Amino acid sequence: MAVNSFMVPLGTSAPEFDLPSITGDRVALSDLKGSPVLVVFLSNHCPYVRRIEEGLGRFAADYRGRIATIGISSNDVVNYPDDDVPHLAEQAERAAFGFPYLVDESQDVARAYRAACTPDFFLFDADHKLAYRGEFDGARPRNDVPVTGASLRAAADAVLEGHAVPDQSPSLGCGIKWKPGNEPG
Repeated sequence: MAVNSFMVPLGTSAPEFDLPSITGDRVALSDLKGSPVLVVFLSNHCPYVRRIEEGLGRFAADYRGRIATIGISSNDVVNYPDDDVPHLAEQAERAAFGFPYLVDESQDVARAYRAACTPDFFLFDADHKLAYRGEFDGARPRNDVPVTGASLRAAADAVLEGHAVPDQSPSLGCGIKWKPGNEPG
């Protein structure tokens, strides 16, 4: 069942994280001080993510050095083994992510960000205040809309120019696969 993002209030501070990546390194938000940051909650099995994953790889490459992109997988891998580290590594290679892909095994980071779905996009300015939360673009698994990243690119350009992001459409995707008892209240 498709789920919309929660549309966390703009201006919210980015919750801190310090997570392992699929390569074994650790990445913390504090490592990215002074840089705009895009945090994207992803999964390997979700058709909504699959539809845009190569476009996300292109976005991250196009904005490299100006916006730090971080992918986070928070899904329950016991019940969704396609989202385990080896499968995430295959996805990162397939989609040419080129950015750190982190694993939130406890699901604490997803809960702190109020992530609801995959993909779920959170773009923070250089002070790590939320400037955009919403869709990548209008492409969905069963439509012919081209994958351009138009919504996220417009938001990124506005953030880099120091402007507010006027258009905020919620993301739509597979609900995060919560471990029993971890579901947001």
